[in-house]
Amino acid sequence: MTSDLPLLTDTSALDAIGRVRDASREADGTDPVDEAVTLRLKHHGLSGTGAWVSGEGFALRHEGSLDLAVAPSSRGRGLGGALGELAVAAPGALSAWSHGDHPAAAALARRWGFTRTRELWVMRRPAAVPLPAAEPPAGVRIRDFGASDADAVLAVNAAAFAHHPEQGSLDAAGLAERMAEPWFDPAGLLLAVDDDGALLGFHWTKQHDASLGEVYVVGVSPAAQGRGLGRVLTVAGLQHLAARGVAEVLLYVESDNTPARRLYEDLGFQHAAADTHVQYQRAD
Repeated sequence: MTSDLPLLTDTSALDAIGRVRDASREADGTDPVDEAVTLRLKHHGLSGTGAWVSGEGFALRHEGSLDLAVAPSSRGRGLGGALGELAVAAPGALSAWSHGDHPAAAALARRWGFTRTRELWVMRRPAAVPLPAAEPPAGVRIRDFGASDADAVLAVNAAAFAHHPEQGSLDAAGLAERMAEPWFDPAGLLLAVDDDGALLGFHWTKQHDASLGEVYVVGVSPAAQGRGLGRVLTVAGLQHLAARGVAEVLLYVESDNTPARRLYEDLGFQHAAADTHVQYQRAD
């Protein structure tokens, strides 16, 4: 199948990727690519990306990351395997996410020598569930984001997520791209500052639509940890989303981040096994 697979390029490829993503979201309830890929396609197209795209599926290889998806109507025919074979043929370390713990993704991972390395949980809570009180400690106040806060947010984010392979790499360009998205609301980026105005931590919320909100990022400076700011910021953000009228709030957390999971469970978040994203990796 690989040798005679008709492949698309340029605008035709981008259009096909969009159609496959739309169909996958409708059938699976989740996008087959993450936010970083979404923004890259939106702002940079396929520049710098190896792309194997047909009318019913795609494989994208960019800086050590692999994204593979097939339209629901064309699954089970070997198309994903054929596109993936082209994308993994060149040597080099690769990582790939299965957005949902799909058996087909696990089978392809084994075929290509990938191993399961990370699990990312989606946790959810009804916004109507009462929240506990969580007052800031003495000398700390919560306020909204202002344009002059961007550098401080980037600095705290880099320190808080120094060992996180995705979030810790956020730079000024990536921040600007996210703040240019229709969902961005400065009032939904809550900052914890001390009496001198120094940023201690932040909770960036995201409202997907009228009914769904997200704990997008909670970051606390290492120098300010141990004061309960993660809990204070999380509750403040949940209160903000509830005031916006959402029915449900979701978040993403590493399955092995026990302290974070305990905090979120204590605040009423729950995880269902089907709400698990899995990362597979291939070494050099």
